[in-house]
Amino acid sequence: MKCQETLAITEHRIINGDLNEHGTVYGGRLLELLDGTTSISAAHFAHQLTVTAAVDQFNFIAPLKLHDSFKITSYVSGAGKRSIEVFAKIIGNQDTFGKKILAATAFLTFVTPQLVAFPTLIPVSQEEQTVCNAYQQRHQLRQQQLLANKELTASIVLN
Repeated sequence: MKCQETLAITEHRIINGDLNEHGTVYGGRLLELLDGTTSISAAHFAHQLTVTAAVDQFNFIAPLKLHDSFKITSYVSGAGKRSIEVFAKIIGNQDTFGKKILAATAFLTFVTPQLVAFPTLIPVSQEEQTVCNAYQQRHQLRQQQLLANKELTASIVLN
């Protein structure tokens, strides 16, 4: 399956309710919209129920402000036995008709309830190849982080 077959795109105009005290889009609002868009990419790939397991990486690059608009574009960038990694980019459009900016990038992991025979992922564009070629490295890092997180959560006291 080509990465483009897992493509999901959403667009949003920024209004006052999206802003934080700095006059830029509140990060939590971006994460909410990001989760919705990327879940569609995961569903296109898995053809079954998927659940958000983690926001592995979210990089704020440039702020988005009132009257800007932005587009979230996501596609599957790798898969394991039950996990699906989805890459997303948030492209801002300053003052709606102005200059385009890269506002953020992210990697999220979704999981399926049971093992699935996922299709082979085929990156075509230069961007897709760059993103997908680093999947194994990101996957290994995630595995290390999961082990460290298990140790941490085992030591947390519930009061």
